Amino acid sequence: MNLIEKYGPIAGKKSINQYCPPKCFELEGKEFRFVLDTGEEAGEYLLKVTGKTELEWSFRGSPMKKETYECRKSDDLTYLLTYVIDGTDHKENHTFVIDLEQELVTFLLCKAGENPYYPYIIETHFGFGYIAFEGREHTDLKRHGFTADVAGTCVRWVYGHNLSTVHVYHDPHWYRIGYPKNRIDTKEVPDATKRIRALMQEMPSSDEQAYYIKIKEAMYLVSVTEQNLEKLLAERFGFRSDTLCFLDNWDRMYSVGRAFGKRTIDGEDQDLFIMIGKYGVPEEVEDRFFTDPIPYLV
Repeated sequence: MNLIEKYGPIAGKKSINQYCPPKCFELEGKEFRFVLDTGEEAGEYLLKVTGKTELEWSFRGSPMKKETYECRKSDDLTYLLTYVIDGTDHKENHTFVIDLEQELVTFLLCKAGENPYYPYIIETHFGFGYIAFEGREHTDLKRHGFTADVAGTCVRWVYGHNLSTVHVYHDPHWYRIGYPKNRIDTKEVPDATKRIRALMQEMPSSDEQAYYIKIKEAMYLVSVTEQNLEKLLAERFGFRSDTLCFLDNWDRMYSVGRAFGKRTIDGEDQDLFIMIGKYGVPEEVEDRFFTDPIPYLV
């Protein structure tokens, strides 16, 4: 029996979350008080992880609300916890990097509906702070924060046995999709992937704005949102301003992340919220991927 022939097509249908690691339940039963004292989303955030998939939260004194969450680990003491807020006109996502090693936290708020010209556009907002513990004062002023460390990096991220993407982090505030000098694709490249590649050729470039946050040595949170794709291709592309964040562990060359937004299929909108896993492979691209100007800027 050839197991690749038997299970390969089944695994490939999982697409971008084929290599997603198992769910993490280590935070079950824990309560957190996050003091977000830096960034536009400053305020106190209470989080009670009541079960393996359920939690309660309150931000800036709001009533406690229940949600269903997902959690993955990037190293032994750093967690990516995320959930979608229900009961709102425009879906929104709350994501946390919970850094128990340094007792720090990053809060990422993503929601649609803020742009009156492009209602599907998702905007990204950050808050940085520390984890407060009863009876102990947090005196360290260091926080997670924006960085230019990632600029100058090119990597092939592998999401599945026949799915990978080359990311070129060419600017402290942007990224673009690259192509290797010697591209080799497997025979099983999905038709959906081929369709997306063809649509991307219609764009002035693949540039999208990106946020890079340093969590600790060799670990960075990367947040990107496909806003230009939404503005120019909209429902033709299918994914509507999809926003992705990845907690990249460069010491181990792997990453965990989540995708949030909507997709339009046959004229019908569907909510999108999935967890992602990937590993990194060194890659070379033509110099122009680092030097070409960004066509969306003056």
